[in-house]
Order: sequence, then structure tokens, then C-alpha cells
Amino acid sequence: MHLHIDDFSQDVARILLQLYMNFPRPQAVYVEDISGPDQLDEAGLHGKRHMTCLGAMLWLAEEGYLRYQSTLYQEGIEQAVLSNRAFTLLTATSDTDPDPALPVSVQLERATLAEQFRTALAARDSTRISALVRHFLARAGA
Repeated sequence: MHLHIDDFSQDVARILLQLYMNFPRPQAVYVEDISGPDQLDEAGLHGKRHMTCLGAMLWLAEEGYLRYQSTLYQEGIEQAVLSNRAFTLLTATSDTDPDPALPVSVQLERATLAEQFRTALAARDSTRISALVRHFLARAGA
């Protein structure tokens, strides 16, 4: 897999999860909170990684996964909130088999895509994160 696609997947998962954790309250989403600190070049311009993350935010909005009021220069987006489509996809149960030893309520929570994003991000499992983002985008397109 190409590194830029891994970075995109990480960014998408973090953006969606941040908005999910604060849903339905609109909030600012800052690039540095998603992709880490940026090193400005000698002309004061943001690095490629920073701009790629901002691009992921704007792409998610263009594709209808989130809404936002305005950009904060090149630092992030303001008053962002998940769209109904994204919220529905993140809270739907997935196709994975839950652990039958767990209570049903816990099984259902762990089966959501949002919880799987959270778990994969916490484990820093880039392969799993990429697979989950592809699954999310494929379900959204269906």
C-alpha cells in the first residue's frame, strides 16, 4: 500500500472519530490534532503532510461525510459536524463476529465501526485502520 493512502486512512479515521465523540455538537477540527505538529518551511508554508490532512478534511466534506462552516486559514475547519450519512455508518453494526462471552450491550457497542476505529487507532494498527476506512467508504458508496 502507498504511504499517502495510509496517512489518508489515519486522518479519515481520526477526523470521523473526533466528530463522532462530540456528536452532535459542532466543533473545530485542527490539522495538528489529527496529523501531529507541522514544520513550516523557510517561506512560512505548511508541509506536505499538514496540507494532505487538511485535504482529507475538505474531501470528507465534499463527499458528504461532514459539514463545516468555514476553514480556519490552513489550520483546520470550524463548526464541523458529522452528516447523517456518516453518523449512521459509524453507528451501524459491522459484519464481524462479536465475542459471545460479552454481554449483548457490549457486543453491540464493540461491533460498531466507530468503536472499531477507536480500537484500531489506540493499537496503532495501520493495516486495520486502512481496511476499516475502505470498508466505511465502500458502505457509504453502496
